[in-house]
Amino acid sequence: MQSRRKFIKNTGILSAGLLALQTQVFASESNIFNFPMKDFISKRPPLAERKFTSKAIEAAIVRIKKQIANPELAWLFENCFPNTLDTTVDFEIIDGKPDTYVITGDIDAMWLRDSTAQIWPYLPFIKEDPKLRELIKGVINRQTKCILLDPYANAFYKDFSHISEWKNDITKMKPGIHERKWEIDSLCYPIRLAHEYWKNTGDISMFDADWKKSMELVLQTFKEQQRWENKGPYTFQRTTAWATDGVPLSGYGYPVKPCGLIVSTFRPSDDSTLFGYLIPSNMFAIEVLGYLEEMFSSAKLKDAEMVRKASELRKQVEKGLQEQGIIEHPKFGKIIAFEVNGYGSFHMMDDANVPSILSLPYLGAIAPDDELYLNTRKLVLSENNPFFYKGKAGEGIGGPHTGADTIWPMSIILRAITSVDENEIKNCISTLIKTHGNTGFMHESFHKDDAMQFTRKWFAWANTLFGELIVNTSIKHPKILANKDI
Repeated sequence: MQSRRKFIKNTGILSAGLLALQTQVFASESNIFNFPMKDFISKRPPLAERKFTSKAIEAAIVRIKKQIANPELAWLFENCFPNTLDTTVDFEIIDGKPDTYVITGDIDAMWLRDSTAQIWPYLPFIKEDPKLRELIKGVINRQTKCILLDPYANAFYKDFSHISEWKNDITKMKPGIHERKWEIDSLCYPIRLAHEYWKNTGDISMFDADWKKSMELVLQTFKEQQRWENKGPYTFQRTTAWATDGVPLSGYGYPVKPCGLIVSTFRPSDDSTLFGYLIPSNMFAIEVLGYLEEMFSSAKLKDAEMVRKASELRKQVEKGLQEQGIIEHPKFGKIIAFEVNGYGSFHMMDDANVPSILSLPYLGAIAPDDELYLNTRKLVLSENNPFFYKGKAGEGIGGPHTGADTIWPMSIILRAITSVDENEIKNCISTLIKTHGNTGFMHESFHKDDAMQFTRKWFAWANTLFGELIVNTSIKHPKILANKDI
């Protein structure tokens, strides 16, 4: 993986000249500083240079922009919402089936997590756009190929003969794998996508023998990482000075006591876990295992053995969660732990990536008004979370991946999406407007005291997720968007 954390060191405080270079991601941006910022010239690539165009998404942009009174917010929405389609997708027909390779932005690799999350906000529009439907169907097909290549890998190349820059990692690397960091959510996201596509369309044409085999591999991998009898087949080590890229004790991580929970060697931020049982990811697994039960119980996909395996595993993880993942905090009462080891030890923080504790309602893993979630939410959005930062530029959650004092816009977006408080949503959107660093796009992170210091000038997931927030707000809280002084 091209290190995301390198960008903050190189970005620095940008002068006008450096900012012009930083923002020249697309051909259409080369002359942006010939125009006053107040004119809000579109930052999208010219139509002929866009990777994919959806009539339904373009119509939605026009419709929702009319609801937005603040011109800068309308401009950000138009730039960000279609960014995944504009810049990151590679769609083709392979062996008679749609195939869609989705890069994460400035890194030419496809993460199982990111590829699902990037196209997720477009799913509500697939009934209006057959081309968009085929594109998403192609993502499912590509993810199936990736899982069959290696269910423990998190990121892949389009060309399965390509050799990674991380080929010397001490793990079972294969051609076609960009990085082999085992993360529970890497296998949860493809299930989430397949289930939602199925619920929206009823189409099962891509759920063929290969897809079913990939789902069997998901269950097998989850079982192996429960570590009931042994540590399983996966280890990972890397020669690095960056602690969160390495895994101790011969690449297995620190000891865990089997309890039903699934070990995740890495977090969704691609940082190694301290204690192996990463609770937000286990809660996500519980949710998607229920999806597998539902799908394999349906008339056209009926498979009693798959239902049995998914149900048994889900119940074991739920039991482990209740016994080990819920703790009593002296200030906040019962809360969800971030990481545990099964021996009674726990690690309390939250990370900015998804799944996080904050994002659990967004993933369907808990209700947004659940007392347990609300107690934990108070903690993670306070100084009791070591990675919650407040500064001159804004407040939000960061994480070890981008270093101290860095806030991820994604955490601010998820705070708004999971909020039931209109004022909180409004404040989050206001912060996002103020912290795009004069680029017109979201970033991976920005410094808490200076939004002009940011990492990743092209991070499509954050862009599209911001668009999803605005789409949701236009439906649930239109008065917020009608306020020009937001």
